[in-house]
Amino acid sequence: MWNRRMLLAQTAGLAAAGILAGRASAKVLPGIETASMRGSINAIEIGVQPGALDDQSKSFAKMLSAASDRDAPVFLPPGTYVVSNLKLPPRVRLSGVPGATRIVYGGDGHLMMAEQAEHIELSGLVLDGSNRWLADYAQGLLDLRRVAHLVIDNCQAIGSGKNGLALERVTGRVGSSDISGAADAGIYSVEAGGLEISGNSVSDCGNGGILAHRWQAAEDGTIVSGNRVQRIGANSGGTGQNGNGINAFRAGNVIISGNIVSDCAFSAIRANSSSNLQITGNTCSRSGETGIYSEFSFEGAILSNNLVDGAANGISIVNFNEGGRMAVCSNNIVRNLTTTGPYSADPPGFGVGISAEADTTVSGNVVENAPLYGMQLGWGPYLRNVVATGNIIRKAGTGIVVSVVEGAGGAVISDNVIDGAQNGAIVGQRWADPVTGDLARSADTGYAHLTVERNKVS
Repeated sequence: MWNRRMLLAQTAGLAAAGILAGRASAKVLPGIETASMRGSINAIEIGVQPGALDDQSKSFAKMLSAASDRDAPVFLPPGTYVVSNLKLPPRVRLSGVPGATRIVYGGDGHLMMAEQAEHIELSGLVLDGSNRWLADYAQGLLDLRRVAHLVIDNCQAIGSGKNGLALERVTGRVGSSDISGAADAGIYSVEAGGLEISGNSVSDCGNGGILAHRWQAAEDGTIVSGNRVQRIGANSGGTGQNGNGINAFRAGNVIISGNIVSDCAFSAIRANSSSNLQITGNTCSRSGETGIYSEFSFEGAILSNNLVDGAANGISIVNFNEGGRMAVCSNNIVRNLTTTGPYSADPPGFGVGISAEADTTVSGNVVENAPLYGMQLGWGPYLRNVVATGNIIRKAGTGIVVSVVEGAGGAVISDNVIDGAQNGAIVGQRWADPVTGDLARSADTGYAHLTVERNKVS
């Protein structure tokens, strides 16, 4: 007679037998754990050996050429491969074991270059430049030009004598990779055709972190998101050309979002002549100069929901004299600024929370501990259609300064809370010189281009 207890026991016995059978069958299926590499070329089988003392450049080049002809991927087992002067064929799919497959530059020119490639995909590789010299023609440890589709994933690029990754006219993505110790920039992209740079760590680079540049101002479309950029120097000097964590130059339609950027010699994020720009949701700490910059001949910039903690200046949206105009600066926190920067500043000096000049709204921001000005609106005659409303400014030298030079355009300063401004809440200036009393306490400013109303001062 069957009962419930006997049925459960019988079922358990069948299940156990099934598990044992599964284990037994697994033993007779060798390689099932590496099924994802099925169909790939194993480097060892064609003479590329990890740990070989000799330079393997010729064998490596032959392997990649054969794989390109077959349109097949190549798997590199763990170990060290010393190579130099590799010219990548049109199709490369090269993968290794993350952190364990090392391609080490042997010197005498470059590590890897590509020109007009169709598809290049690198994953799970360590590219080690060994801090060795790179030839004048090489732009970086990995130098890729005119690549129709690029994927770099879960790689490391370390110790480059120039840029870590140098990308010219490239479409694709660089993700989840670590780039460190580059003498110039970690990632340098010029003339991109729609590039995504996301989820990377870029650190300890000599002149820049992530750069999206163009030779002439035009739409670029690069997305720089979710990266961690830190300890970026300015070894080649200058007053802002170098030393930036993330830098867009002449690149339009760029999105810079959700990055954590710290300890840069100049700006955490700097955009120069880049129109239709979005800088949103970034955390910027301990910048040597201006935390976030949108400057020179740009039209259209949104700077919102960012946090700037520690800088010489907080957020600057300036250079209307060069055509810089049209921006939204909203919902940012700017705090803990200093009057000391990396060079002797022109007037009015460092220590400004937020600066804006033309066709710009500045709203919903919180500025705290800005030793010079909480906000600076306009510079000389370079002021037009600026609205500063609904902001909180706490502990500033002067709360808000606004230009009253002849030729300055309209500005509205309303509904702001200004607490603890030592030299006045709202003051009119001629260039860097204060020339009015506290406009926040006057019923009439005496200047037709200014509207100052409903500000709370304490």
